[in-house]
Amino acid sequence: MKTLKLLFATLVLSIAVTSCSTTVNGLNDDDFYYATLEDIISTNDIWYVDYNETTGTGDIPFMSKAFTISFLNGKLYANNNLVGIGSTGNGYGIQIGYYNTNKGYLEIDHDIDGFIDFDVIEINSDRIKLSDNYNNVTYTLEGYQKYNFDFDKIFYENIEYLLQEFEAWEKSYVSDSGDVNEFDNENFLAFTPENITTFYSSKDEVGTNIANILWDYVGGYEVYDVQGYENLKILTLDYDSYGTEEFELTVINDDKIELYHVNSGTTYEFDGLNYIQYKKSAKGKGSTVSNEGRKRTKVKRATKIRKKH
Repeated sequence: MKTLKLLFATLVLSIAVTSCSTTVNGLNDDDFYYATLEDIISTNDIWYVDYNETTGTGDIPFMSKAFTISFLNGKLYANNNLVGIGSTGNGYGIQIGYYNTNKGYLEIDHDIDGFIDFDVIEINSDRIKLSDNYNNVTYTLEGYQKYNFDFDKIFYENIEYLLQEFEAWEKSYVSDSGDVNEFDNENFLAFTPENITTFYSSKDEVGTNIANILWDYVGGYEVYDVQGYENLKILTLDYDSYGTEEFELTVINDDKIELYHVNSGTTYEFDGLNYIQYKKSAKGKGSTVSNEGRKRTKVKRATKIRKKH
């Protein structure tokens, strides 16, 4: 049977657990609070899955999809999408299964993945690791209360995945200022969920139905951090015919982004079309749902210095 691993060094050194009462620094052992596994995982409302800290060669599908997970009275919740994060399920996301801590380890009963057992390693009150030795993978989780969880920051930390949550992005605004440039002709963009490097582009007229869009260009893209800014990214789109286009990328809201074209000084806005919800399959309804084609991977970005404009 797996055992709960708690890093309470001070407590372990200070207290001798015996059948009789022991006094330490004037306190009886009955006065000490012994944390349970349930206490540890439920002490925070939301656990952010810091996927870049994942170790091991294995993979648990529901953990690879989740941005956050929450443990609430035996029910397991997750935010698998960035769109709606902070509001879906009162901030907890959607229920994806159940959990049990009575056996001394964390037993998950996931709606799709089935039963998974984790050892829980507490680093401190706001940081734990979930380790599955059978599948050889360990996930690092950062704990927050809902009131101090920066949902907006999550958009920028995982911007590549926000771009994937719509089937297409349609140009909805072009500023009057700015020089004429080749990108003026591009009216639709799409970002594949199979990786974080491929984009599609189309010159079809604004208002074209998604099913009828001709994706006449496929190229590579990259997202960069911006030195000194947490709420700004640099997006580059590589077009073979006229080179690499560089934009300052800002998230306006869940389904609208702003792209400032650095070379021309033109500002564009794009609206997300056909939101894709990553969750268990819906029953009896035609909602756009997907369990295929997307999982989080480790994202290491280069950093650029913002150009003056």
